Amino acid sequence: MNQKFYVASCVFTEEYPALSKKICDYMRGKGVPIIRCCVDNYKVAEFEERMPENYRDEWRAIKHFEKFPAGSTMISLCHNCAAIFEERHPEILRESLWEFILADKNFRYRDFGGEAITIQDCWRQKENLAEQEAVREILRRMNFEIIEIKENHERTKFCGYSLYQPQPPRNPKLAPKRFLHGAQGLFLEHTPEQKKSLMEKHCAQITTEKVVAYCHYCVRGLKLGGAMAFHLAELLFRGDGRN
Repeated sequence: MNQKFYVASCVFTEEYPALSKKICDYMRGKGVPIIRCCVDNYKVAEFEERMPENYRDEWRAIKHFEKFPAGSTMISLCHNCAAIFEERHPEILRESLWEFILADKNFRYRDFGGEAITIQDCWRQKENLAEQEAVREILRRMNFEIIEIKENHERTKFCGYSLYQPQPPRNPKLAPKRFLHGAQGLFLEHTPEQKKSLMEKHCAQITTEKVVAYCHYCVRGLKLGGAMAFHLAELLFRGDGRN
């Protein structure tokens, strides 16, 4: 039997602790084991201390890392985690949280009444067509009208302003295909003013009131550029995106 496990993501959880808790509760309800991080012993105490006090003990109670047997499936919502597992653990299969939800016949979707929303794809998983298609199907099930931008799917060059600053040193070591060989000309230092200008230029092409991404780095960049941006997980697990 294929063992599935969920990687909650230290960085995502630091940014969206209440939302991360809701997702973890959902995964527990489905009988899916949870680990915090994609790398064993990576800044364990540091991320624990970054969590809000009302979630810190619950976060500590989640196993930081576990080595699952070959043929298991890692479920992720963080593209860094997915890229690192892809290169470090090729014996482990990968599935996005969105694909997992799409296969859940009991998942209840909110109804957005045909509202138009722009979809932003992410450079960190630009070739992951299965994830991209799952995201779009979820938006259709939430009754959104999906608006595409020109650089979508494998053409996307966007991951917020994260590509315009040095990346953590661990990334090119752990996933060199993505973050070293595939990142030529990226992750170079830019001033705050340059980052804001680049994000505003990108957001100028968005014609809808709202834009949705499925990467926390993308959402940060879209917000810096002035867009009303939502993480897909927010629309699924937290609020209705109407305020």
